[in-house]
Amino acid sequence: MNKPLLSVIVPAKDQAPFIRDSMTSLMRQFDDPSVMEIIVIDDGSTDGTGELAAAFTSQLPGLKILRNETAHGVATARNHGLDEATGRYITFLDPDDWYAPGHLAKITAEIEQLGVDFLRVDHIRHTNGIRTIHKAPQARRGVRLNPRDDIAPYNLSTMVDYCFPPFGIFDGGLKDAGMLHFLDGRHTAEDRPWVWRLHLKAQSYAISTQLGAFYRRGVSSSLTQVFDRRQLDFIPCFQEVFRLVAEDQEPERFWPKAARQFLAIACHQLKRAEQMDKHYLGELHAGIRATLDTLPEHVSEESLALLDHKRRQLIKPALRSAA
Repeated sequence: MNKPLLSVIVPAKDQAPFIRDSMTSLMRQFDDPSVMEIIVIDDGSTDGTGELAAAFTSQLPGLKILRNETAHGVATARNHGLDEATGRYITFLDPDDWYAPGHLAKITAEIEQLGVDFLRVDHIRHTNGIRTIHKAPQARRGVRLNPRDDIAPYNLSTMVDYCFPPFGIFDGGLKDAGMLHFLDGRHTAEDRPWVWRLHLKAQSYAISTQLGAFYRRGVSSSLTQVFDRRQLDFIPCFQEVFRLVAEDQEPERFWPKAARQFLAIACHQLKRAEQMDKHYLGELHAGIRATLDTLPEHVSEESLALLDHKRRQLIKPALRSAA
């Protein structure tokens, strides 16, 4: 059997209102849709998501439905899809997002032409009927780049802040090298160590000249809209980021960015803490403190000193909690 040109990994839990849109958009990507291997991971859905996706089998001959009887979360679902993927290239699609016609054909041709390890793309956000273009924070398009060069500086938005797995295409060799998997069992911030690993370890990447990926914002089921223990997953995810940096040959080059990014997200979660179950507040404080303690002391001190007054006040209770 010939190897598929592209594997599309779609993790889906209770996405009945949207899954047909995403699957319909996949029908319009290649003149011959059989070049795609489409792996839908039905992650414990109770609304018929898997059955709705399976209805597209006749139009999408490479469609596979993997079923988890209970939900394992987006990171584990994507990893399940990666383990099954056999394509020359790999991409991710969230089940409430979609593509413009021919988008995948264009970016597959582009990564082949550029010969890079991965290609990132700008995206169009669709929020309550309003569409806005959001660009990757690297101005150079369609040229080969060194991913390590686009991690720093700490005080600007860089490519490790553009951590959306669906907006890109990846050489299948990265999967074989263990560079595309996510921190298993995590529901939020799972894309942070994923994007850091790519930029620290891959040899080359580029930003696409194409625009055709649509991102649906404001969905009530999105984990950005809920306030429970899953939000604490940013703590082990950043512990993994810090581990990756500590093991790198140039840790001092990347510590400021990693620490600044962690503190920004920690402060964001502390600001939202009043909407979270009070039972988890102590766990949030202790996790922030413990994660900061894994940093070299000078990095922690310098990063905390750079916080503005409002963020410094937010994080003080967490710092005191371990005293």
